[in-house]
Amino acid sequence: MRNAKIVRPEYADRFRCIGPTCEDSCCAGWVVDIDKATYEKYQSISSGPLRVLMDTHVVPRSEDPGDGKDPAALARIKLLPSGECPFHNAERLCQIQVELGEEYLSHTCATYPRRSHVIDKLVDKTLTTSCPEACRLVLLNPDLLESDWTGVRHVKWDDSKSDLTLVSHFWPVREFVIDLITNRAYPLWQRMFLLGTFSRRLEATVRGEIKGGFPAMLEGFSAAVASGGLRASIETIPADLTLQLGMVLELVKLGSRRSPRLVECIDAFGRGIEYGPESTLQSMSAAYGVAYERYFAPFFAEHPYILENYLINMVFNRLFPFGGKLLQGAAMPEPAKEFALLATDFALVKGLLIGVAGAYKEDFSTQHVVLTVQSASKCFEHNSEFLPRVHQILVDKGIANAHGLTMLIRN
Repeated sequence: MRNAKIVRPEYADRFRCIGPTCEDSCCAGWVVDIDKATYEKYQSISSGPLRVLMDTHVVPRSEDPGDGKDPAALARIKLLPSGECPFHNAERLCQIQVELGEEYLSHTCATYPRRSHVIDKLVDKTLTTSCPEACRLVLLNPDLLESDWTGVRHVKWDDSKSDLTLVSHFWPVREFVIDLITNRAYPLWQRMFLLGTFSRRLEATVRGEIKGGFPAMLEGFSAAVASGGLRASIETIPADLTLQLGMVLELVKLGSRRSPRLVECIDAFGRGIEYGPESTLQSMSAAYGVAYERYFAPFFAEHPYILENYLINMVFNRLFPFGGKLLQGAAMPEPAKEFALLATDFALVKGLLIGVAGAYKEDFSTQHVVLTVQSASKCFEHNSEFLPRVHQILVDKGIANAHGLTMLIRN
């Protein structure tokens, strides 16, 4: 029997909406689903200006069945031509909440930017960085998990049983992943390499290819990380800035909902890599390398927790390395695929930040980081087609493997 920490994103409980002072609109350009219970409440509201708005802009799915993403949704909010929510008043507050209270908000509106998973009967709340205030809370706290680790509860797990499924080891896996991401004995890109190796070994464990099962694999891999015995093999993988930048440029093209905030970031990214009519991928890669060395690397050396926090939040958000299939019962987790998606997401955000840092040079700040991460998250994280297309691109390019993925994240 061993003890494992129950590491959960309790920082999500510290989020508070800043309302009219927020620099973005949380629902602009999105499909906002209305659940059955909320829709029925709306039908009971007495006549008046708010009811007129509801009758005009709350559209039953039967009238537009292809637009909703949630099969449980009974209706959706039809946004204004500007992409804004019709229920925002002059102070950019939700008129439904102002007049009727929070209990009349749909599940989507009441919970955003929080996301919840139930694991071992514990509610695991996390945040999406597509909300500016949530993004600041996640990225800019040097001690994001400090309070969560203090006095954290433990769970006993029996590693003597050979018939345990991989999901049975959820908590020790999460503990190890978080420990690895925050292990500054390695540069962050090397931690990512180790995380990918760990994910592939998890799959090998499921296939019965590792003698002793999960306990033996975890013990051996933990020892290798502690000893630094894997450094030599990691260092043999070269940096490939042309491949890295080319992938970032290709991923940016997948964005379908480009807000003015994202356009501002992409414009800055273009300036930072010296994009222009006469530029080539090679010339832009050279500028990209300069931006990394002179501006990106020094900034994040002073703020190492920012990208660590981004990865930690993604681990919680995606139930990494198990993925959403964890909650589907019989579905088999795919840790190697989950890592490929996590690494590509990280490569996109990091690549954009390198270009933006090159644009602002010595003036590059946490404000630019939050703007870039938040606007990118809003465009890509909520696009249900993004991750499947990303994985197909990786497969088509032949880089959905340890070597290729490392070249995407190494500088």
